[in-house]
Amino acid sequence: MPKILIIEDEPELVKVLRSYLEKSRFDVLTAYRGDTGLSTWENERPDLVLLDLNLPGLDGLDVAREIRRKSDTPIIMLTARVEETDQLIGLELGADDYVTKPFSPRVVAAKVRAVLRRSEAAPTPARILRVADLEIDLDAHTVTRAGETLDLTPTEFALLATMAASPGRAFSRMRLLEAAQGAAFEGYERTIDAHIKNLRAKLEADPKNPQYIETVFGVGYRFVRQ
Repeated sequence: MPKILIIEDEPELVKVLRSYLEKSRFDVLTAYRGDTGLSTWENERPDLVLLDLNLPGLDGLDVAREIRRKSDTPIIMLTARVEETDQLIGLELGADDYVTKPFSPRVVAAKVRAVLRRSEAAPTPARILRVADLEIDLDAHTVTRAGETLDLTPTEFALLATMAASPGRAFSRMRLLEAAQGAAFEGYERTIDAHIKNLRAKLEADPKNPQYIETVFGVGYRFVRQ
């Protein structure tokens, strides 16, 4: 069973989430502090982390930053911070998705399944996409540029694979949001801007003058025909 780590300081919320996820056939680990949660992640290496932002011991954003520095483990943020800037900060640190409180455990479980599918399954029937000096292996979920492996999160990989499969096509933010989050998508279209910013930072030699991913003003983004 996939292993899910919940890092959340509200015991009742942890209890409800744990019960629902275990009924959904997930193996669940829990931590109530940021520092102990990070230690649990390092020791157990779960398949996905549900991470609250307001935590004692170590702030959730710092936990996300440390996880992303070492690994591409999928992260879904659990947050009462409804301000758009707080959510974008978490996404720019490499979180794959977020849920704002209060929320339904069913929605959380759906998002967990969607993110795990992105990290495990190829997004298109093709095996390998080769565009210019990029090689995108859809089965292995790896991307290399001129032979150098790029460390992408599952969401970044899904976005790149979607656009690279149709170079020259302009994708709206909503279409990319659906591609990244599937049927469980919930959020605002500007979420994609944060993921594209992260993707360009890893993909482009000069992110301010992108060669691979262009902005289509008034629409969204497209992968440049090479």
